Amino acid sequence: QVQLVESGGELVQPGGSLKLSCVASGFDFRSNAMSWVRQAPGKRFEWVSSIGVYESDTGYVNSVKGRFTISRDNTKNTVYLEMKSLKSEDTAVYYCAIGWGVAGTRGQGTQVTVSS
Repeated sequence: QVQLVESGGELVQPGGSLKLSCVASGFDFRSNAMSWVRQAPGKRFEWVSSIGVYESDTGYVNSVKGRFTISRDNTKNTVYLEMKSLKSEDTAVYYCAIGWGVAGTRGQGTQVTVSS
C-alpha cells in the first residue's frame, strides 16, 4: 500500500532553517512527480513546491521562491524540502504528496512552527 512518511518539522526561530524529508513506499516513486503542500491553522491546503521525474523540473509558490529548495533521491525513495530564512507565516503542517499539486495522496504531515 502507498505510504508517505514525513519528518523533520520542529519549532524554529524566524530566520532559521529546516530540512524536511518524506520517505515513500508502495508505488513507483521514480516515475512520479512529488509535491510538498502545507496547511496552516484554519486555512486551506496550499501548494508549496513540486518536483518532476527529472530533478531539474521544479516549481515553487511565489512566497517561498529563493528560500525553499525541493529535491529528490530516487535511490532512497525520498523527497526533501530545504527551508531557509523561515518566517512566521511558514508555520503549518507540511505534507508530501504524490503528483504535481495539492490533490495527490498525502502523508500524515510534519509540524513546522516558526516562532521566537
